[in-house]
Amino acid sequence: MPDTSTFDQDIKDVHLIYDYDAVNEKTGKHELWRYEMYFQSKATQDRIVYAIHGGPMAGRYNYQKAEYQCIRPGELWQCNWLEETGTICSMVYDIPKQTITTLLGFSKGHWEEAEKAHGDKRNEADFQRWRSLAKIGTQADRKLLSEQASIVENFKGAGDLKPVDESWPTM
Repeated sequence: MPDTSTFDQDIKDVHLIYDYDAVNEKTGKHELWRYEMYFQSKATQDRIVYAIHGGPMAGRYNYQKAEYQCIRPGELWQCNWLEETGTICSMVYDIPKQTITTLLGFSKGHWEEAEKAHGDKRNEADFQRWRSLAKIGTQADRKLLSEQASIVENFKGAGDLKPVDESWPTM
């Protein structure tokens, strides 16, 4: 668990909306992929709530248990989590530069059947469908994606995202 005072100052209750300037692999054209991340931290310091509004994963609403690591107080934080789909996510939040840098290790099922990863984890059918995506392919079949995003909004609170009960299971 990260240092409470630094975590509370830098991350607790922070809500970020950010855009990736990504390239569509099929068309070669630039696209803005909008993501939204809420570092929900009430009793514990291990929850994130997020929504994906653009790109191949648009239409996905999820929450996870996350691991936070302070790289430099007031400047850099790393947040990592594993999704039900088998996708490994790692992001670095650069506070002064207002950027997000990510490395995503999509499972073969999640990447190749992205539309099946859409939905809301709170819906049991969506949740079970996501879990089935993790069974497609092997560790070696992962699609690695490294991107950098610009933060367009930074505020406190859940905003339009639905907060989660921190006792809810994540896997």
